[in-house]
Amino acid sequence: MTSTMITAAAAGTWKLGDRTVNRLGFGTMRLPQHGEALIPDAVPRDRDQAIAVLRRAVELGVNHLDTAAFYFSPLSSANELINHALTPYPDDLVIVTKVGPGRDPSGEWLPHATPGQLRGQVEENLRQLGRDHLDVVNLRIVGPDSIAERFGALAELRDTGLVRHLGLSNIRPHQLAEAQAIAPVVCVQNMYGIGASAEQEEMLRICGERGIAFVPFYSIAGSGRTAGAPVHALGDGLADGEGAVEAVARARGVSAAQVRLAWTLQRGPHVLAIPGTGDLGHLAQNVAAGALRLSAEELAGLGSSA
Repeated sequence: MTSTMITAAAAGTWKLGDRTVNRLGFGTMRLPQHGEALIPDAVPRDRDQAIAVLRRAVELGVNHLDTAAFYFSPLSSANELINHALTPYPDDLVIVTKVGPGRDPSGEWLPHATPGQLRGQVEENLRQLGRDHLDVVNLRIVGPDSIAERFGALAELRDTGLVRHLGLSNIRPHQLAEAQAIAPVVCVQNMYGIGASAEQEEMLRICGERGIAFVPFYSIAGSGRTAGAPVHALGDGLADGEGAVEAVARARGVSAAQVRLAWTLQRGPHVLAIPGTGDLGHLAQNVAAGALRLSAEELAGLGSSA
């Protein structure tokens, strides 16, 4: 499968509130560093390389970026790289950020923000991105407790115009219901990919029934999480075992990562993908995956008949 001239538009579109985005987007967590993200001693990525990847992503039709103020290495942050690479921002570009977690300047994690601290996190994202409002802000959650106070604080910021739309990340069904009773929810970001648990499948289904965008994270990395995908998942699909993903990749002449992305996008029209990379070649492959359509037989072999 060649990636020549394939753009993010091949994946189709979905709406985040009143903003239409291509279903194949870009996650910026990997941009500030090489290797594992979100650790204090992360190895910074070459700044020019990161900027080139962002600009090329937009050239390839990506108009949905996922970021956060806590995506940074000792020398750069994802938000600042986005600001430098893409301002003045294209009219169709939708930047989605998240609040709740925080890191101190050394990179160590802080306690999750209280309702009263969320405005400061929103304003920090605004400052770093050079924006007067944020398109979408996701409240990132840890644990099953009530989110009413924190989501309510973000709803107040939405009413002021600092935030246009609200979403949620790492949540459970009862928390989605709780949030929807307070303000509209345009997207849910949860861990999801091939081999998803019943609970993860349930959240995908609920979002589809309610017309909410479902935006999986770690759909390529899987158990690698912030460390990234296994080497074979980013390569030519010919190595490391006889698994179902590798078998489909070999048969199609694509990478395992492309198979995982195609599977993700075929889980429903409301599913968006936000693969991240700091490599121009992998970027082109990821975008091209939006044009890959797996057959019913292939889907069944990967664990789904959808």
